[in-house]
Amino acid sequence: MKNIKIYLPLAIALFVSQVSLAQEEDNIGSEVVNVVKPYTPAISDAFKVKETPVIDDDENTQKEAIEYNIFSFPVASTFTPAKGKAAGVDKAEKEKLYRNYATLGFGNYPTINAELFVTENFGRNSYIGGMLRHLSSQGGIKDVVLDDKYYNTSLDVTYGTRDRDMSWNVDLGIKNQIYNWYGLPVENIIFTEDMINAIDEKQSYNTIALGGKLSLTDSYFSEVSLQFKRFSDALSSGENRFFVKPNFDIEAFDQKIKANFIIDYVGGSFDKDYEGLSDISYSTIIFGTKPSILYQQDDLSVQLGAGVFYSTGKFNGTSDSKIFVYPNVKASYKIVGDLLIGYAGAEGGLNQNSYADFVDQNPFVSPTLYVAPTDNKYDIYVGLKGKLANSVAFNVKGSYNNEDGKALFTSNPYIYANANTEGYTNGNSFGVVYDNVKTVSIFGELKADFSKSLSLGINGTYNNFSTDYETEAWNLPQLNIGATVDVDFDEKWYAGAKVFFVGERKDRITVQSLAAVFPPEFMTEEVTLDSYFDLNMHVGYKYNDRLTAFLKGNNLASQQYNRWANYPVQGIQILLGANYKFDF
Repeated sequence: MKNIKIYLPLAIALFVSQVSLAQEEDNIGSEVVNVVKPYTPAISDAFKVKETPVIDDDENTQKEAIEYNIFSFPVASTFTPAKGKAAGVDKAEKEKLYRNYATLGFGNYPTINAELFVTENFGRNSYIGGMLRHLSSQGGIKDVVLDDKYYNTSLDVTYGTRDRDMSWNVDLGIKNQIYNWYGLPVENIIFTEDMINAIDEKQSYNTIALGGKLSLTDSYFSEVSLQFKRFSDALSSGENRFFVKPNFDIEAFDQKIKANFIIDYVGGSFDKDYEGLSDISYSTIIFGTKPSILYQQDDLSVQLGAGVFYSTGKFNGTSDSKIFVYPNVKASYKIVGDLLIGYAGAEGGLNQNSYADFVDQNPFVSPTLYVAPTDNKYDIYVGLKGKLANSVAFNVKGSYNNEDGKALFTSNPYIYANANTEGYTNGNSFGVVYDNVKTVSIFGELKADFSKSLSLGINGTYNNFSTDYETEAWNLPQLNIGATVDVDFDEKWYAGAKVFFVGERKDRITVQSLAAVFPPEFMTEEVTLDSYFDLNMHVGYKYNDRLTAFLKGNNLASQQYNRWANYPVQGIQILLGANYKFDF
């Protein structure tokens, strides 16, 4: 490249001089000479500067020996530093938990509410516990001509053990209930004073139950529960109920298989039917199973299964046996994690009914019932649940339920000159009728826990019933709404409230004709029971960790509504009491 730079100016100078000479001598001929030389560049070897140069500094890195001398002399000082102190941390006092408690309260009408719960551990794993409850009222409802007092006393005792692989318990329960058929239809039927005085409206129910439960941790046989219950009343009625429910959980092919079995027997008798013509006897035994397999994949969970039941029963000597098949499908999908979950299902089953169950729902039934199971063909539902915020949860669901032989409560008729003269034959008791009922329901619920001191909830259900034989779904409301709120003002004071609304219901009652004829004429008439709402509140004061005083108020809206036809409830009810916790 350097040679090219030197020769290039020289060539240009020679070329210019030649051109000048050519211009001066015109007679010299011109000739074009093309010089062709290939260009062959040469690339010098490149070198790279080392990132870490080698420095020979052996002589420079030798350390010099340095000696330090401190010249100290005393200095007078009056400064005294303050000693450090650790910052204090407020530690909440651990709340002491007591194993036993006693509650006693007194109210108007006069009312007594008492509870006693005791438990004691034996060794490391065994325990025994008992609960005694009593609730009674002497009555005094306005415009009621019969005795309306009631008593409800129960005692439950349990003994069990809890181990790592197994737990079991045995339960014994005894209960006595006293009610009165005080719902005499004096507005629709003429009762003389002698007729009223001749009515024996008292009814007493007695229950004794013995049962138990066994649970295994690492076993295909997960748990089994069983119970025998004897239920009787003061009018020679009696019923026996026995059931056993074993459950199995099996892991196979990375799937969970679950199988629930049931054997359920109920049998009883009544001393006479409503017209006093003959006695009543009934019995039903149900064998059933509900196997299912659980499939889970990411956010999807599906339970697929079916239910198969066999039922055989007798009513006054007439036998009947059937096989039933039901769907057992449930599914859920996490749309947005735990914030939004969709779910759906189709379920069914054969539900055993009993005299004891009917009394729990309506204590004013007559001991003249036809008792049979309900065939719940299918209950199809779809819903959405999740969280609107960290402290607010919701749940909405729509369902379609198809039930054959659904039990409906309806008022018993008044029969003039009835051969049965018991206290429940004056239009003041309820019987049971069965019908095929289809129900479309919409349910919504909202719960909020704003803090440990404040929580509230509201729920509502709308039902649309359709029947095959009866004109109405007797005593079933279309609308139910409820709301609750609980608040802790501080460590001592707390309060709460509960409001519920029940919509209109239909029933049929007996009405006496106004015509002055003998014997008097009676007819059945459909009646609409008014809707009602009830406000209950309570407030409490924690005197210490053992003693708490409380004040409760029920039906504070003072609505004299009828829960059942001709059965008004008590007005404003106030209960004052205390709760005491203790250990032995």
